[in-house]
Amino acid sequence: MNRLGKQSVLFIGILFHLVYLWSIFDIYFITPLVHGMQHFISTEEAPAKRLFLIVGDGLRADKCFGARFNATSDSYEYAAPFIRSKILEEGTFGVSHTRMPTESRPGHVAIIAGFYEDVSAVTKGWKENPVNFDSVFNQSRHTWSFGSPDILPMFAMGASDPDRVETYMYGHEFEDFTKDSRDLDTYVFDKVEDILKNATTDPAVDMALRQDKIVFFLHLLGIDTAGHVSRPKSIEYFRNIQHIDTGIQKLQKAIDDFYQDDKTAWVFTADHGMSAMGSHGDGHPDNTRTPLVAWGAGVAKPDTRNPTGHDEFSIPWDLDTVKRVDVEQADIASLMSYLIGLNYPANSVGRLPLDFIDAPLELKSRAIVANARAILEQYRVKERQTIDIELDFKPFPLLENGTSSLNSQTSKLCEFSANGEYESAIELAHELMMLGLQGLRYLQTYDWLFLRSLVTCGFVGWILYALTSFLDFYILPTKIAPSYGPLLSFVAAVLLSVLFGMFYFKHSPLMHYLYAVFPVIFWETVAEYRMSLWEGLKILIWNAGGPKRNTAVKLTIQVMAFFALMEAIVAGYFHREVFSVIYGMISVWPLIQNYGICKKNKTLVLSWFVSCWLMSTFTLLPVVKEESIWQILVAGGLMTAVGIVSMLWLARRSASGGHPVSTFTMTVLGLQLGVIILSMVVTYSTVKSLQARRGLPFGNQIVGWLILGCSLTLPLLHLKSRYHDYRARLLLIFLAFAPTFILLTISYEGLFYVTFFFNLVFWVDLERKIYDDRRTKEHAQKKIDKSTTNGKHVIDSASRRLELADIRIALFFFFLTQIAFFGTGNIASISSFSLDSVYRLLPVFDPFAMGALLLFKILVPFAVISADLGLLTQRLGVKPSSLFAMVLSISDILTLNFFYLVLDEGSWLDIGMSISHYCIASLLCVFVIALEYFSEVLTSGVTLERADNVLNDKKDQ
Repeated sequence: MNRLGKQSVLFIGILFHLVYLWSIFDIYFITPLVHGMQHFISTEEAPAKRLFLIVGDGLRADKCFGARFNATSDSYEYAAPFIRSKILEEGTFGVSHTRMPTESRPGHVAIIAGFYEDVSAVTKGWKENPVNFDSVFNQSRHTWSFGSPDILPMFAMGASDPDRVETYMYGHEFEDFTKDSRDLDTYVFDKVEDILKNATTDPAVDMALRQDKIVFFLHLLGIDTAGHVSRPKSIEYFRNIQHIDTGIQKLQKAIDDFYQDDKTAWVFTADHGMSAMGSHGDGHPDNTRTPLVAWGAGVAKPDTRNPTGHDEFSIPWDLDTVKRVDVEQADIASLMSYLIGLNYPANSVGRLPLDFIDAPLELKSRAIVANARAILEQYRVKERQTIDIELDFKPFPLLENGTSSLNSQTSKLCEFSANGEYESAIELAHELMMLGLQGLRYLQTYDWLFLRSLVTCGFVGWILYALTSFLDFYILPTKIAPSYGPLLSFVAAVLLSVLFGMFYFKHSPLMHYLYAVFPVIFWETVAEYRMSLWEGLKILIWNAGGPKRNTAVKLTIQVMAFFALMEAIVAGYFHREVFSVIYGMISVWPLIQNYGICKKNKTLVLSWFVSCWLMSTFTLLPVVKEESIWQILVAGGLMTAVGIVSMLWLARRSASGGHPVSTFTMTVLGLQLGVIILSMVVTYSTVKSLQARRGLPFGNQIVGWLILGCSLTLPLLHLKSRYHDYRARLLLIFLAFAPTFILLTISYEGLFYVTFFFNLVFWVDLERKIYDDRRTKEHAQKKIDKSTTNGKHVIDSASRRLELADIRIALFFFFLTQIAFFGTGNIASISSFSLDSVYRLLPVFDPFAMGALLLFKILVPFAVISADLGLLTQRLGVKPSSLFAMVLSISDILTLNFFYLVLDEGSWLDIGMSISHYCIASLLCVFVIALEYFSEVLTSGVTLERADNVLNDKKDQ
């Protein structure tokens, strides 16, 4: 393979990481869906003719069933007295346990379709179906659905008959976080009432409503909206529960009056819960524990003789006189199918909760046997499909004889049921369902070993490829020709042909071909340029200095320290406190690196020490934050003070003959300070208005967007101005993004931004002084090459080669990027994102725009850190982009760690975090490349004296 330029290597790096980012979804989270199964009807004797599925979006189980103290009446009151009456008098209740991600789409898919949608499917589309899946709605004769435009279309568009699922949706403008969220649910109840009224005058509507096997789906979004805005502990959240409880009570009366046949079944549940801070998405118990209450035709009455199932979670509800029956969320689909006599959804993995149904043991046995056969049918079809694409298939160990063993077990199950051995049939059915689910799991992970090995070869190959390219560009004085090129190309072509042939036989997706291409290319290139890799490493190590006998010892210590830091960073993703420990260690780094510099620059070293310890406190603070206007204003005041003091210092220095700062630059700095003060005023006014439930003033919204735009535009006016003092440029960058950390801050994020800025400034100054001191000593000892130009004794003016000592600077930068990510929270956890600040600019729900604003705030600290590394690159006299390239070549050690730490079972909180960790680490390479180009923009026009030039000037004197 021919030697590539830097831009080509960067492009390959971006492409590689974007492709391999998807690898965990192709390995760990492949879709569980299979098609072509036989359907199995739940029961021939449906107890109900119609079903009402009512989903309170974002409703926590404890808030639904528990009581709240009313200070006015000096007593406790329940949010849902009508629902409680059904629990105590007519139906069965329990907790429905959801799975991560605890979002609306996957939650509704589990409830209505009976399977847990793979995570990759969620990324393909929110409102529409990324996959064809069967559902209770699809099996019904007709479904009427009411509610949010974000949920209803995906089931309507996925129905086999487009007319089978009818939708009644409000507009997106209804989802305004500044208005009363109860209006959303009022719309739903009113629409159901309208249909009942229409039936009295329209015979066609009346006939449709009186069919059997029909479903009414009510999606109630008000609770979720109130929780996001006011938190689940708020009176607004409580009142929304009261509102739907009253609405359901009125609805049941209207339905009973309309039908008058006691053939209606009711299921009330939630798609997900909500954290104490009004967020959801991860697997925290507050997000995964949702209420489930069923009553009406076919539902078992309260079990007061055996009130089991309670624990510390449910004791405060005062429901311990009746049995609590917990289920997995997907089980609800099987329950609904039975109540109105539908086929079990073809891809359902839910198990019929027998404690919820009121039926003789014989009917229960038949229903659960059909449930088991439906799950085993999925295994049978999946196994047949796997056999067709595998060269040497090994069957599931517990079903060694494959289909024949499965048929034997199924026959035995049917015999038990037919011979009246109902309890034995029920017991065997549960065993076979577990066996079928385990078998599906086995088949789903069948190719794991091969694919994970392939991806590992890709990452290791990229690390070596990036390292070889880095050494070739920045270390080697001359290029070394490749060797055995044609032979290696032939071997690579043969290997690719074999892999492609295997993928073709297996009908593998296109991504699998790409997973194979990259490792082959990388390893071929590394093999061709192995001498470049070897010679470059020797030069890099030798430039570490010192006698040869000490180099091995020093190198060993440095390598051990390097891997220790990388593994500590990995641990920091799981325990943010580790970052605090690392900060405490590097706070004393100047004393270890150069004690002489510390004695000469006591103030700077002390400032660095204090800033490090202040930074270490942020990763000890809670991830989930409450809105605090005083912390926002304190941070804004500090930003203003920093700007004023820095402007006075720059003006005084310029007046005393230092680096001159233009009047234009000072004017822009003054305008930036004005924008910061204005943002504080607007934010204070907006927060007070939102807290008082007066909504977002339109004027404040407009001014907020103007502030955001102006703060980012002003610095662009003088980016091309040339001046020596890099501190002025860093100040401009700091002030440019300061309004963002006021407008979009809810707690201590602004304080973090100020502290982080000073920490970076002190780091640059320390690195500069330590390097200057080192070069001065080397010059005095005559350990560097000298030449004479124009009568001056100078050092080679070209950019110097990188040395082993520069890896520490790259590692510092790499560590600081992690702090920028995790300093104000855990961005790997969805629930750590609070929408409170976003409401100040976007009152109407828009997940993509809101997510973009939150992401923008997270990325702001990287503007400062990228400028710092760009300035260090200039000051240290190394080649442009060389320090970034060094970081690029080591960053995937982190990614490879997280690739093997990805989980697809166990705690759903852990699963979600492991996915996030891998994605963050994988995209870090792309992000570093972006930071390099961003650094060039931010530092354009700044000219710094190199350490070598300073030495030349001193020599002349």
